[in-house]
Amino acid sequence: MASAAKRAVPTTKSFQAEKIVDFSPERLKAPFTLRCAALSVDYIILLIFPVGWLALGKILGEGGSVVIGATIWVIGLLFFLANFLVLPLFRGQTLGKMLTGLTILNVDGTNLSIGTVLLRNTVGYLATVLTLGIGFLISAVNNSGRSLHDFIAGTVVVHGNKKQVERES
Repeated sequence: MASAAKRAVPTTKSFQAEKIVDFSPERLKAPFTLRCAALSVDYIILLIFPVGWLALGKILGEGGSVVIGATIWVIGLLFFLANFLVLPLFRGQTLGKMLTGLTILNVDGTNLSIGTVLLRNTVGYLATVLTLGIGFLISAVNNSGRSLHDFIAGTVVVHGNKKQVERES
């Protein structure tokens, strides 16, 4: 009976900062192929509305050329912003990373802040694009698995789950 009382979980939550234990970016680094798969999914999501609209217009047989209206571009832009800014801020993942089991974290293992997400997914991605993709390929050849946008923002993409550790009494 006494051992059961020791294992009981208290019903009140303490609002302490999360303590990161045994975090090693090199050990948990995301495989390059999974990062490519996540990027492919995100790219498909980016193009699904304009391409889908064009395909739907052709299928339904509208005569002449099919034009992508402003509404479709706005919807596509909103999904793009949600996928690349809002989801990483709250979950540390884009839709592509969710499907592949990857998570974006700070190099110390903590969750991302809004400044980090903005830096990584705007300035960092712009730098990666300006290097014609070489900034992304860096993750395939270095030990940490980090791309140029990860180095710029101080982030790492990992393939793994957090484990809850027992508190010392």
